[in-house]
Amino acid sequence: MGTFRRLLLGTIIGCIAPALAATAPPARAEPRVAIFASSNSPPYQEMVRGFRQAVQRAMPNAVFEEHWLQGDAVQAEAAARQLGVSRPTLLFTVGSLATQSAARAVPGVPIVAGMILNAAELKNVPNATGVVLELPFETELRWMQRLLPDQKRIGVLYSPSQNQARVIEAAQLAKTLGLEVHAQKVTAPRDLPDAMETLANHASVLWGLADTVVLNQQTAQSLLLFSYRNRIPFVGLSRTWVKAGALYALERDYSDIGRQCGELGLKVLRGATAASLPPEAPYKIGYTLNLKTAQHMKIEFPAALVKGAQEVIE
Repeated sequence: MGTFRRLLLGTIIGCIAPALAATAPPARAEPRVAIFASSNSPPYQEMVRGFRQAVQRAMPNAVFEEHWLQGDAVQAEAAARQLGVSRPTLLFTVGSLATQSAARAVPGVPIVAGMILNAAELKNVPNATGVVLELPFETELRWMQRLLPDQKRIGVLYSPSQNQARVIEAAQLAKTLGLEVHAQKVTAPRDLPDAMETLANHASVLWGLADTVVLNQQTAQSLLLFSYRNRIPFVGLSRTWVKAGALYALERDYSDIGRQCGELGLKVLRGATAASLPPEAPYKIGYTLNLKTAQHMKIEFPAALVKGAQEVIE
């Protein structure tokens, strides 16, 4: 009888074990994340660090590989070919060079991109999302109202080839906020002096939009000199402009943008498609102030605004 029971038990276990094995959840593979960075300058490193922290906090088993391209297009193409072989689960690209190289080399791998100017850079990359550096116009205008509440007439210099539609959008939004946009076209640098002279009679603040025709190394001195002489404060694109004489600039927190990219990456790793996640603007905004310029312009910032600045030039 004991032998019969042992045989019966063995038969039952032999039948049940395969069924249990068939229904057991498969072992979860470690997510493999490739980081593809155009440069190793401090802002890029901060962004990568923030991204890794966000992903590792939620997925401690994630495996990372890093490629730092040093701004070298040849190196970027070679490293991108390696990605085509390793086929990571997710790509975090930092910068335009890295993003475009990776998109060409591994078109099937989802991409989360950082350190890119705007969503247009991802227009032809259907499997990508990310956090762009460009701030929504409403964000910029509301900060302008906060920092310069008495300035209602905003001057903008722009090239039609780059910013025609954006200037129209900004003017319409400004109107809803009780502001006026006075825009002057600049088709080439030689048009800049006349355009600035026209704005001198209409604008109380000059807003620097990202525009390679208007704002570049060759035009910077003329713009800042115009601002200084006419006591029309210039809103720069970055702290570099503020150090050179702009009144203020809004700043991005690159570590926080990295964390924000990490949140998008986690959504992809958990099953969302990158294409279903619209590119985002930075959550966290700071600002740099130039108090020397403010004194010359006879602008006095409240103590709380000075204290809240990321950096103050004195």
